[in-house]
Amino acid sequence: MGALILNNGAIYTGNGKCRFSLWAPNFKAVELKLCLHGENRYIAIDKKDDIGYWRITLDDIPPETQYMFRLDNGREIPDPASHYQPNGVHEASQVVCHDDFPWADALFHGIELSHMIIYELHVGTFSAAGTFEGVVERLDDLADLGVNAIELMPVAQFPGSRNWGYDGVYPYGVQNSYGGPAGLKKLVNECHKKGIAVILDVVYNHLGPEGNYLWGMGNYFTDKYKSPWGNAINFDGPLSDEVRQFFVENAIYWLHYYHIDALRLDAVHAIFDFVATPFLQYLSETVDMYSKPKKHYLIAESDLNDSRLIRDTALGGYGIDAQWSDDYHHSLHTLLTGESSGYYRDFGKIAHLVKTLREGYAYSGNYSGFRKRRHGNYAGDRPKGQFVVCAQNHDQVGNRMMGQRLGALVSFEAVKLAAAAVILSPFVPMLFMGEEYGEDAPFQYFVSFSDNALINGVRKGRKSELKEFQKKGSPPDPQDEDTFLRSKLNWEKRDEGSHKTLLNFYKALIRIRKDTPAISSLNTARMEVEGHEGKKIAAIKRWLDDDAESVLCLFNFNKDAVQTAVSLCGTDVWEKIFDSADAAWGGVRTVSPDILLPDEPVTVTGLSFTLYRHG
Repeated sequence: MGALILNNGAIYTGNGKCRFSLWAPNFKAVELKLCLHGENRYIAIDKKDDIGYWRITLDDIPPETQYMFRLDNGREIPDPASHYQPNGVHEASQVVCHDDFPWADALFHGIELSHMIIYELHVGTFSAAGTFEGVVERLDDLADLGVNAIELMPVAQFPGSRNWGYDGVYPYGVQNSYGGPAGLKKLVNECHKKGIAVILDVVYNHLGPEGNYLWGMGNYFTDKYKSPWGNAINFDGPLSDEVRQFFVENAIYWLHYYHIDALRLDAVHAIFDFVATPFLQYLSETVDMYSKPKKHYLIAESDLNDSRLIRDTALGGYGIDAQWSDDYHHSLHTLLTGESSGYYRDFGKIAHLVKTLREGYAYSGNYSGFRKRRHGNYAGDRPKGQFVVCAQNHDQVGNRMMGQRLGALVSFEAVKLAAAAVILSPFVPMLFMGEEYGEDAPFQYFVSFSDNALINGVRKGRKSELKEFQKKGSPPDPQDEDTFLRSKLNWEKRDEGSHKTLLNFYKALIRIRKDTPAISSLNTARMEVEGHEGKKIAAIKRWLDDDAESVLCLFNFNKDAVQTAVSLCGTDVWEKIFDSADAAWGGVRTVSPDILLPDEPVTVTGLSFTLYRHG
């Protein structure tokens, strides 16, 4: 694969030739500092254009050369578009040769988004090693589970060795403590050889507070808008063209050099942009042009419930392929836990789950008590494969006071019910690492900054953020290494007792999803949904056509067994094929009948899921 020519960074094109480029319109002189053979060499760079790019191409640069830029104020900085920071965020950048990796994934043509079973993981806590290699060693386990796509939390270089990744400051760099560029390429290569797609979480709404050398280089940031992390990135002000290009090229960089299959866009509601062609539309159009013949996907996180995000650009949308459905998580979580603080106050009824199943959003222009205004717009005409759903993810677990997983909040039966509601949903399911065997280690918020004032600020900010949900107690110290170590997975538990039972339960659900056309065909399956509010029952009927097999899914969120009429049964006779309350899945006693007859009420075991089929 040929070299990708970027406007920023060091691009090594082979035979010792490397092109260095820095956008720094605010400076009158820039020098390149090369660290070669133990000596420092300074080379003046000519300002090549009026936009503010400083560029130079040299012919005697071996790969792994370390370099910095010296500005006209005497300050020396790493390359903000560095591809590798081997010694951390404050030290020299390193030239990377991207053409020498022995890729062996030519036969992998990607996984269609609507067919994905996504597994979100954090590289640092996924294994004892906390590296890309540690993930590689567990790929067979994930493939055996039935996962065909992993989603990596951000791997762009952040300060220190432990962080969720959302404090990254080198959007093009690969975290040194994880294994750097070579480690990420090996992971992607091994995934593709096993038929597993790789989704990478990228952050285009802010940069972290330590090691952010984009400050002062150009108009990268603006005080016109405020994000939760301070000044917003300048996507629509003066000189914003180059800022937009910096991040759009970053997306193509990951797809091109690392063979990433899809990008998850963090918190796009914190991208403020009011030009005629918004950044997100420009991004989706650029990725679409690059995605030939292999399709690459963009999956957004957004709390706006704005269907324009996932509508085609020809229909006035931004053209993003899919988004996370927070409403689905919130509906499930509140039905199972009864929690009602923070944004959970808007949920808690079967009606919320039913509406989300039908439309993708529970709030589509109706009044939100949490926001004290109307929220969202209609998305019911969008394909179900444009929504990614989960019962747990890094945010919903890690942003609890103590980082408790769902299994620490509800019973074993409720955990199984949540799993079925996600995996057999009409959406794209996503699991959070360890949930498949009921990992009971928490996932807590951790950092490894070096500035004491920043560390204290993070500690105070963390306490303040959590007040809305939990009034009492204090969160673990994010800077303490033990907070990070407590969050590591305990893989040996997957072979023990109820953990093993749950793992087999997840495997069975994933097999059912893949092997049942009425469940797996998201874009063509027909569906009817009904809810029984007082009894806390939700029922889903799905089929492909009148002559094909139909399935009926019954979800009971009531702790007790209840009897109810299900109009979706119609005049058909239904045979039970799966029951989460069966003894095989650790259930105590099932009361759900093996056969459903027309016009007869059905009894559903408390906190259970039952699957019936007809035809």
